[in-house]
Amino acid sequence: MERLSQRRIDPITGERYHTTFRPAPTPEIQARLRQNPRDTEENVEKRVEAYYRHAKELEGFYEDAFYVNADQDPHVVFEFIESCIIKPIPLKK
Repeated sequence: MERLSQRRIDPITGERYHTTFRPAPTPEIQARLRQNPRDTEENVEKRVEAYYRHAKELEGFYEDAFYVNADQDPHVVFEFIESCIIKPIPLKK
């Protein structure tokens, strides 16, 4: 929620910022930043709810899919995906 709802964009340069992780370098830039209406907490919450609602429906359709924890080092994520493609992990049935 925090990552999405605090994104901002500079309408002049197109540069993207985040109020916590990558704040604007000057007060002048900070004053002109705009938030995409899709990034309000209310809209992000609706999108997350829709994701989980549809993800459950799709689990049965994509029986061979695997879960990837992408909140890790990119190299670790890549190696995991590669290992699933080359040597798939047996599924519990």
